Amino acid sequence: MLTPHVVAQKSPLLQHLLAYFPAIKKTKVKQFLKYGSVTVNGAVITRSGHPLNPGDKIGFLTKAASLKEQLKTRLDFPIVYEDDELVVIDKPAGLLTMGTDKDKIHTAYYELTAYIRSQSKDGRGRVFIVHRLDREASGLVVFAKRESTKRALQENWQDAVKKYFAVVEGNPEKSSGTIDSYLVEDKFRRVFSASERTAAAKHAVTRYKTLSRSGSLTLLDVTLVTGRKNQIRVHLSDLGCPILGDVKYGSASNPAERLGLHAYYLSFKNPTTGEIKTFKSTLPAPLAELFPKN
Repeated sequence: MLTPHVVAQKSPLLQHLLAYFPAIKKTKVKQFLKYGSVTVNGAVITRSGHPLNPGDKIGFLTKAASLKEQLKTRLDFPIVYEDDELVVIDKPAGLLTMGTDKDKIHTAYYELTAYIRSQSKDGRGRVFIVHRLDREASGLVVFAKRESTKRALQENWQDAVKKYFAVVEGNPEKSSGTIDSYLVEDKFRRVFSASERTAAAKHAVTRYKTLSRSGSLTLLDVTLVTGRKNQIRVHLSDLGCPILGDVKYGSASNPAERLGLHAYYLSFKNPTTGEIKTFKSTLPAPLAELFPKN
C-alpha cells in the first residue's frame, strides 16, 4: 500500500508520483490514476497533468474505496453524511426528491439507489425516503438504508429540528415572530390558510427571524414547528413577504433564477443508538450573492 505524503514542490501529478515512487513502473502509476486511486487534498484526481503545489496532500485509495469515490462524483448532489443506517444529502434546487408519474429517473431517490446498490454485494441495496423537499427548494434530505430505520425516524419526525434559509420579497414588519394558522388544500393542489377552522384544515406553526436585508429583499432564518405541505411558502406569503421566485404564492421577481428556500439545518435522534445527529448546509451562492457583505 502506498504511503500518503505531502508535496514539497510544484510539478504535474504524474511526474511527482514517478519521482516519489521510482520502483513503480510508469504504466502502473497511470493505472492508479485511471481507476481513481489517487487523491489530492481529499479529492480523486485522474488527470496525469494535474498541477501540484507545495503543501498539497497526496493520498491513495483501495479499489473498493476508489469505486465508491468515483460514484459519488457522478451524483447530482453531495453526500453530507453516510453510515450503515443513514444517508444525508444536500439536494440542489430543481431536482425531485422522489419520482412522479412523469419523471421517475431524474430524482435524488433514483440516483442514490443506484449509488447504494453499486456498493452492495448482491446489487440489491435500497434507500428509503424519510422526508421530502419541494423540487424548487434545496437543502438537506435524509434517507434510511433500512425500512425499520425509516419508520422509526418518521414516527418521531415531529421532534426533529428543521431550519431553513428563506429569501423573501419585502421586509417583515417585525424582525422575528411566529405564524400560526390552519392550512387547507384546494382541488388545484394550492395550499392556503383557512379563514376558519374546519375538519380538513391542518394546524401549522412557523417561527422566523431576520438575518439580513438588502434593498427590497430579506434573508430569514425559519424554523418549522409543524411540517405541512408548502407550509413555509404559505406562511411567508401570509406575512406579506413571499419567497423569492415563488410565483405560486405571490412572488413578483426572481433575480436568483431559483426558489429562495434552502433547508440548512437538521437535528434528530438516531433511533438505534439514541445519538443526536446534527447536519448543516451553507446558503447556496445564487442566494448568498443577493446579500453582499458590507
